[in-house]
Amino acid sequence: MTVEFGGHQALSNVTFDVDAGTLMGVVGPNGAGKSTLFNAIAGLLPVRQGTVTLHRGGQESGALAYVPQQESVNWRLPVTAMDVVMMGRCCRMGWFRRPGKKDREIVNACLGRVGLWDHRSALMTELSGGQRQRVFIGRALAQEASVLLLDEAFSGVDAGAQEALVGVLRTLRDEGRIILLATHDLTNLAGRFDEVLCLNRHVCACGPPDQVFTSEVMEQLYGAHGVCLAMDGES
Repeated sequence: MTVEFGGHQALSNVTFDVDAGTLMGVVGPNGAGKSTLFNAIAGLLPVRQGTVTLHRGGQESGALAYVPQQESVNWRLPVTAMDVVMMGRCCRMGWFRRPGKKDREIVNACLGRVGLWDHRSALMTELSGGQRQRVFIGRALAQEASVLLLDEAFSGVDAGAQEALVGVLRTLRDEGRIILLATHDLTNLAGRFDEVLCLNRHVCACGPPDQVFTSEVMEQLYGAHGVCLAMDGES
């Protein structure tokens, strides 16, 4: 897949496959094209060349949910956690149909799955960064998405909340969902992700974390000085 906008090539010949039941981290420097990749997969940016194909059970499926960076969300809207999760049902059933009993039951169940039933009436502005991210995951579940794209989900989230978030994502992965999470945080990638996509406008490497982080890949990502990445107690 190649994506161009603003007079420059943002992504060049990006090619990779992700199997069902995979939690994949997408890493790379600022300007590497991580958000562009997600926007293209979600159909929000035109693709100049190439295709994005989603399959489920041998059939093509468009069940995809995109959680953008928190900075792009208008937090001034006076909406509750339940309101946001219900938006996922609206995406699924159509915006002009009133939610029914089944929709409300699904929303309640989704809030319970992400551990926010007790916060269902809280305004989004009253929730922590980690809780907000879990609300958005609940919205994706209400949408019945089989593919989740999370852009910088760890941004503004403390270490404890990050691990709680990873726990929710692992449960969804174990149910057969595909989850792509873009992150700048290189801490414990091997412990968090099944696979890692290293991106710097092109695919530098893709595979298990303990295999892709070679000195050559790190140089492609972060330049000649590279980055010392500690994994499993080794540098």
